[in-house]
Amino acid sequence: MYIYGKNVVEEAIKTHKKIGKAYIYENFNVQSIITALEEDNIPILRKTKRQLDELVSGNHQGIIVTVPEFVYASIDDFLNKENALIMILDHLEDPHNLGAIVRTVEAAGLDGIIIPKDRSVEVNSTVMKVSTGALEHVKIAQVTNLSRTMEELKKNGFWIVGTDMDGTPYDEIDYRGKIAIVIGNEGKGMSRIVSEKCDFIASIPMNGTTNSLNASVAAGIMIYGALRTRK
Repeated sequence: MYIYGKNVVEEAIKTHKKIGKAYIYENFNVQSIITALEEDNIPILRKTKRQLDELVSGNHQGIIVTVPEFVYASIDDFLNKENALIMILDHLEDPHNLGAIVRTVEAAGLDGIIIPKDRSVEVNSTVMKVSTGALEHVKIAQVTNLSRTMEELKKNGFWIVGTDMDGTPYDEIDYRGKIAIVIGNEGKGMSRIVSEKCDFIASIPMNGTTNSLNASVAAGIMIYGALRTRK
């Protein structure tokens, strides 16, 4: 898998991620990155901007490296953790949203994220780039069936808080204990099956003409609303 961008590559080096090769713009001059790659004996290939643009579609900032595919966590990493706070993403499709949520999850100190395997965004180069290195510190579990996973969470003491326009104001819910917060699909919201598995439905007040929020923005509001209650 390719990862790219100065911050992402610096974080990969700092956390000793296994890097195969580095593709660097011919005029790339961030000496600290070059030196670190050389010290780790990583092959460095100088490329033109056009050649780098052909490797990835995002803003690579003149550096692209190859790393192993992302290793997903197990749901067992969350089940028995005392007072765990996790996110469940119900078939999000935009890697930019996943990357932004990963960044917020890491910044807020949550325990991790659960995503489904089918019809959902996976961890890819774009997610890595948008998370600006946070992905190195966030556990993400990929599960076959969200509904069954939610049942398993509930059997292990989790309360599940879904998000929808018609619910209890998000700041009136008690988030103490083991909590999983669900963010729905960008266009459709939570699926019916997932919604029915929730213990509470939280809504974020919309006082303007806009009737919905970007998934990553909604996730950020919910995360910090939950943290405020848990203090």
